[in-house]
Amino acid sequence: MLSVRCHSRLAETDATQWNALLPDDNPFLDHAFLSGLEEHGCLDAAHGWTPHHLGLYDDGKLVAAAPAYLKTNSHGEFVFDWSWAHTYARHGLDYYPKLLCAVPYSPVAGPRLLGAPALRGIVIDAIQGECTRLGLSSAHLNFCAEADAGAFADRAEWLPRFDWQFHWMNKPAESGGWRDFDDFLVSLKPKKRRNIRQERAHVARAGVHCEIRHGNELDDAQWRRIHLFYSATFDDKGNYPALTLEFFRHLGRTMPDRVLAVLAWHGIELIAAALLLRSRDTLYGRYWGCSEPVPGLHFEACYYQGIEYCLRHGLRHFEPGAQGEHKLARGFLPTRTRSFHYVAHPRFRAAIADALAREEIALTACRAELLEHSPYLGAT
Repeated sequence: MLSVRCHSRLAETDATQWNALLPDDNPFLDHAFLSGLEEHGCLDAAHGWTPHHLGLYDDGKLVAAAPAYLKTNSHGEFVFDWSWAHTYARHGLDYYPKLLCAVPYSPVAGPRLLGAPALRGIVIDAIQGECTRLGLSSAHLNFCAEADAGAFADRAEWLPRFDWQFHWMNKPAESGGWRDFDDFLVSLKPKKRRNIRQERAHVARAGVHCEIRHGNELDDAQWRRIHLFYSATFDDKGNYPALTLEFFRHLGRTMPDRVLAVLAWHGIELIAAALLLRSRDTLYGRYWGCSEPVPGLHFEACYYQGIEYCLRHGLRHFEPGAQGEHKLARGFLPTRTRSFHYVAHPRFRAAIADALAREEIALTACRAELLEHSPYLGAT
């Protein structure tokens, strides 16, 4: 007999059973990552995050799930629905709280409907049922994997939405995949190739060198410094640095081979760092900061070191984070990300569907324009 439970802490679920539902080793869905956010002070109701994870159980065993949160704002989501909330407010209606299925603070695509494909529809029904039970305005699945998208094919009440991120991808080995960074550069147009070499040369001439260490190779002083860089970057932009030092340390302890840091040294001083995570075939760029401005260092630490790591270790994909058209000139091409949205109010749902249709036209045209500036030889 299948039953649905909602959990206010992921620690209420069995970690082994949760991880067994994952179709791959995407680190952001791992029980250690998601529970670490809760256990180490990164999520709280005051900042808009209340865990509300859905679990589908069969005779006490977790057989399907969705990482979910009750949200009282739209911070830390990266699929922007502020205009929807403002429209609700103008009509005297409450948009918040809403139900969000996503990974907090992480614009990274991955599975959201965890478990066997045959159970995905039941999980969607459970999500929609929670909206009704709690009287919520809406439910959202952000940055869904393609496998999740098929579960919404016959659900007209769920509105599809997409956007573009800039990702790097190596060619398959049978198609002549790049062997090293110089081999990658040869595939670029001469001007782009020259600009990248100049940026890397700026860093070298400044006396800065980079190294990559995995989570279990970082000492406590380095973790403190990495977190200080991360916090300063958010402070400089007027944003709240939600991730705590203890969470960073937790990642290093529990996911040592899937966490890595690019450390930038000026002599013996650590002046910048980029923190990344990885799966078997994908590298994910996450957080960056520096204490000493060096021309080109951001590109070196956040992009070029990551590409080199992928080439050395046989990873095919590199997702360096959300937004940033400047990534195009450095070999990252626009790649589709997907989300699905259930809006309970029929008239608002119709209005939002119309707005998303117009948005899709604009985004499709945007990609075509971006690809006219592709950095690769032979591209149009």
